Amino acid sequence: MQSVIQKIEAKYKKHAVVDVKSGDTVRVGQKIKEGNKERVQTFEGLVIRTDRPNSHTSSFTVRRISSGVGVEKTYIMHSPLLVKVEVIKRSKVRRNYLGYMRNLRGKSARLTGVDFDKNEVNNIPEAPAVAEVTTEKE
Repeated sequence: MQSVIQKIEAKYKKHAVVDVKSGDTVRVGQKIKEGNKERVQTFEGLVIRTDRPNSHTSSFTVRRISSGVGVEKTYIMHSPLLVKVEVIKRSKVRRNYLGYMRNLRGKSARLTGVDFDKNEVNNIPEAPAVAEVTTEKE
């Protein structure tokens, strides 16, 4: 039996999301609203942290170096502003929080890649069709 909170959370949860892990290099598409226009902005970098993986508040932090400065963004997985998450590279890591990557530069900041099936990881099944209930009065 579901509680009221679980029913509300289920309503806002996406039916399926990409399995993102620490050490992945991802490309994230986020909706940006500028005035009355909307566009999709991409951000590509290394996932240094994942939080609450099976929750409706699950999030992940992506880090990249831009003009010599480290930039980090945290995304909520089930946010309606998140358009697309694509895993580009998967690396071998032994911990969930890769905070030590902030101190590394150049070749020492490289991670060992692991073979994985890009199509299987990035393919999200379509949402099941919701049947409309119609009542007919005779």
